[in-house]
Amino acid sequence: MSDEKTPEMTPERVEAMLTRGPFHQWLGLKVVAVHPDGIELKATWREEWVVNPDRRYTHGGILAALVDLAADWAMVAKTGRGVPTIDLRVDYHAAAMPGDLTAKGKVIRMGGQFSTAEAQIFDQAGKLLASGRGTYFTAPPKA
Repeated sequence: MSDEKTPEMTPERVEAMLTRGPFHQWLGLKVVAVHPDGIELKATWREEWVVNPDRRYTHGGILAALVDLAADWAMVAKTGRGVPTIDLRVDYHAAAMPGDLTAKGKVIRMGGQFSTAEAQIFDQAGKLLASGRGTYFTAPPKA
């Protein structure tokens, strides 16, 4: 790892980085908290997330994206820079009905080149909707 000191990653600083991406803006992402080993995000529900207009549940791709984002940004909160996803696994536990979602990401292992993080997605009542684990490329940038 580099000897350079990573600037303190406050929720405001991380949110400023996160919301630079148009997709992240569209998801209505807000950084709720940044912890030493993780992050908590809130996604503002959108009608466009609905996959089945009769049943009104959210498309699984939105949940998978939130799993990836929470795990990935838990890494960003530690490294201070973006890290690409190498591998991602998602498990679905319940249908996500209309309403804002909370995504909690946690760093499991920081490695020299590859690191692992997990994430869980919850509805407004705290019900677990999806969870997953990702591998991220965290090697320091070349000088």
